[in-house]
Amino acid sequence: MGITKTEEFTIKDNKIAKYAKALAHPARVAILNLLIKKQACVCGDIVDELPLSQSTVSQHLKELKEAGLIKGDIDGAKVCYCIDEKEWENAKNYLTAIFQSYSGKTKCC
Repeated sequence: MGITKTEEFTIKDNKIAKYAKALAHPARVAILNLLIKKQACVCGDIVDELPLSQSTVSQHLKELKEAGLIKGDIDGAKVCYCIDEKEWENAKNYLTAIFQSYSGKTKCC
């Protein structure tokens, strides 16, 4: 595997890529929608809501947590997850900025 050279890009570019990667799977989008809908920390309910195994859901939760979009607290044998409000706002600002930067007035193809 080659080196990704992420250090060659701006902090902004790396953050946008991090959020985009986290959003790049429908299961992760479904998990985020579930957490948004519940508006609270969700513990064991996530697996019950999705057509995925516990291990697959755990892997998707790990990706979302590494991107900073969710946070989790250990509650006994369970981990409870919710949206990380601060990082969510950062992601919203970065992603909005890139989409709004395109005027739609190019003469292409």
